[in-house]
Amino acid sequence: MCHGGSVPTTVSLPDDWPAHPDRSLSLNRMGSFDWDLETGLLHMDAAALEVYDMTPGEYDGRPESLGPRVPPDEAARLDALVSSVLKSGDDSYGAYFRIRTQDGQLRWTHTQGRVMRGSDGRPFRIIGIVRDATEELSHSAERLGLDEERRRQTSVVESTTAALAHARTVRDVIDVIGDAHGLERLGSMGMVMGLVEAGRIHLVAEGPADSFVPGTRYTRIDEQYPMSEVVRSLQPRFLDSAKEFAEGYPELWSKISSMDISAAAYLPLIAQARPIGAIGLLYQDKDGFTQDERNLLIALGSSIAQSLQRAMLLEQEHDLAEGLQQAMLPRRIPSVPGAEIAVRYRSARMGQDIGGDWYDVIPLPGGRVGAVIGDVQGHDTHAAAVMGQLRIVLRAYAAEGHAPGTVMARASVFLHELDTDRFATCTYVEADLSTGVLQVVRAGHIDPLLRTRDGDCRRLPVEGGMPLSLSAEFGRLEYPVTTVELDPGETLVLCTDGLVEHPGADLDDGIQLLTELIRSGPADLGRLADRLCGVIDERGGDDDMALLLLRRQAEDVPQGGGRLQQHVAPGDPEALVAARHMIGAAVRAWGARERADEIELVADELIVNALMHTDGPAIVTLRVLTGPQRRLRVEVADRSSALPRRREAGESGVSGRGLMLVDRLADVWGVEPRGSGKCVWCEFVMS
Repeated sequence: MCHGGSVPTTVSLPDDWPAHPDRSLSLNRMGSFDWDLETGLLHMDAAALEVYDMTPGEYDGRPESLGPRVPPDEAARLDALVSSVLKSGDDSYGAYFRIRTQDGQLRWTHTQGRVMRGSDGRPFRIIGIVRDATEELSHSAERLGLDEERRRQTSVVESTTAALAHARTVRDVIDVIGDAHGLERLGSMGMVMGLVEAGRIHLVAEGPADSFVPGTRYTRIDEQYPMSEVVRSLQPRFLDSAKEFAEGYPELWSKISSMDISAAAYLPLIAQARPIGAIGLLYQDKDGFTQDERNLLIALGSSIAQSLQRAMLLEQEHDLAEGLQQAMLPRRIPSVPGAEIAVRYRSARMGQDIGGDWYDVIPLPGGRVGAVIGDVQGHDTHAAAVMGQLRIVLRAYAAEGHAPGTVMARASVFLHELDTDRFATCTYVEADLSTGVLQVVRAGHIDPLLRTRDGDCRRLPVEGGMPLSLSAEFGRLEYPVTTVELDPGETLVLCTDGLVEHPGADLDDGIQLLTELIRSGPADLGRLADRLCGVIDERGGDDDMALLLLRRQAEDVPQGGGRLQQHVAPGDPEALVAARHMIGAAVRAWGARERADEIELVADELIVNALMHTDGPAIVTLRVLTGPQRRLRVEVADRSSALPRRREAGESGVSGRGLMLVDRLADVWGVEPRGSGKCVWCEFVMS
């Protein structure tokens, strides 16, 4: 309620808005809004839509629908203001901004919002008003005696500078100045911009359309062109008439005289006391430049130069970081029999926001393959350098034949002992494609996904350990191995969090979205990888991302063939467990399921004997032999030349039963000397 004729300066909205709009708001060209931050819907009453020169039928509740009414620079400024308020914890904000009416005219408006937060301080709703402020600002200008043209020109510089603050690439800078809205702000009909490159000026933009004047794409700095002159002199050049333009630069004028240019301003773009380029603004129906206009354009040129230099440095830093990153990644992916593999890497958008994401494919003995996906903490060149070292040692440990858990533990110790404070997340998969057995180890990384042959996709829960380096620091180097069987035609999806994380979204939501994209994606592996990366590009990827897709080919293993091999190191119980998994999976895959228990028991006995009675590793080989009868052959090789002997069990009944068990269960067995060692073998007839 108002007293004594006073005029309220704000409008208090009830907490249950929207209810019944106040008629007085509409009469005063003032509307209200309610923005639900959880759903993203922006509810606006009819009076608010009238301020935006929109009808209820033109608005669908999404803030994006207001885009045609709010110029891009104003939208960027408002977005930055609201984001700042939400992050700072403030409860209210206010701002003047311009909208574009349906007839193309610009009109001043004012908005005032109140931020509502939950008990945890998290914002969930904004309620407020929006009103027409054109008359208010014009009256204020009259009361203060301001010169409207000077105010407009100052606003041009301010709004252009605000828009340039968001430019991160040279292309962004060009778009801010050269698009139709940018030229409209400047009152110009056209723009040209050139960058200094190796003693020449490279024309990089001409607006509003890219229609370069023939012969001017590259010009020497010593030529008689206005852009060359301002670069040489470091002074602006204002051409107040067509006559002055034609007399000063006859060669250029002869090519552009049809454009009806009446005036032009050429400004040097100077950064750190050296010219980096020049910009030219072309005008129609303009009769010279006042001193105020010249001063403001010079200020504008300085702002453009600073933004352009920042963008160029960001692009250079990004190119350097991306080059380092690409040098650290595998140059080619090896061909793996029985598998189809697709890999992708996407760098962050700009600057040094590029880091330690990587993938790798490692050929292993016995036809197996190792697949690695990982992410070193940080987004800079140091993270990329650490990634390169970590990738090399992981590859070396895997190639030495260590079990997956051991590979991860040793990599963690290496990173901890490296002179760096970085940690890394990683997933390592050892795949035997003849049986489909995957041994998966996870170090603080997101779970892999599995796409089935019919196109369904699900998350693969993998028991994990701590990130690399941290597990060594805290003495928790145990990395459990999860065994998964990959059927023919199924695809394993490994990725870094850049593919599933984006600001304001929960990680589980990102994984669910990725799962849906994979479900609906194309069957072709390369096209599927491109589609997933395309989502990152559309989202504006603020993080780098690595992706590895591994599909077991659908062709069945030939009935007459099949071979795999596993190294079991002494003192490595995980390797022994992995070998048992491999043997069991192979027996089932090759059609000897009815003899699976016998084969696993015999193979386990031979492996344990080799480890107990020799000082080296046991090398287990399984293969299918053809002939009158299909047979599965198990071979266990070691470095000892001492031949095993069959003997009766001791009095304790614990030892001495190994070869008796082999003799009882196997159809045939024997021992072969092999150079510096031997091989104990046995065969089982397969029905």
